[in-house]
Amino acid sequence: MKLRPNKEHALAVNPACRALTLLAFAALLPTSALAMELTSPSFDDGGRIPDRHALRGLGCLGQNVSPALDWKDAPEATKSFAVTMFDPDAPTGSGWWHWVLVNIPAGATGLAEGARPGTAIATRTDFGMAGYGGPCPPVGAEPHRYVITVYALDVDSLPLDSLSSGAMAGFMINSHLLDKASITGYFGR
Repeated sequence: MKLRPNKEHALAVNPACRALTLLAFAALLPTSALAMELTSPSFDDGGRIPDRHALRGLGCLGQNVSPALDWKDAPEATKSFAVTMFDPDAPTGSGWWHWVLVNIPAGATGLAEGARPGTAIATRTDFGMAGYGGPCPPVGAEPHRYVITVYALDVDSLPLDSLSSGAMAGFMINSHLLDKASITGYFGR
């Protein structure tokens, strides 16, 4: 009895063949299928956040200026963006919202330092007010992680205002999410 080679089996057991098949498939995808990317001219991903972006208050002596951000490869269906900054290391048991900015126009590809597009709305952070609140971890603690995320959304605007909480904004953002990208900066004192 003569056995015929099984091509499907060759793809399943041969990692090189499988990798070439995946690469060929990826080359055929439109550019909109690329994952979003986020960078910051203000600091490197995984690097230290400069002092000018730290909070001015609660013992911190920063300038409380939001960092510059650049993003690319948002899905074609994007109708608006949102940006958040979250500290998962805050000694609260639930982290700390430092920045929530929603309703950024779909044409935006980033934010300048300290900028907020005219139609964007800053919601309430865990500092109890709307707007950017820079890093200010406890003295002597290990440097905290500050995760900045840009979200591509499928709606022109979210029904939020300056009194909306970070949790409510997070719920609304995730309900309309098309794609997202994050970077992490560190800050300690």
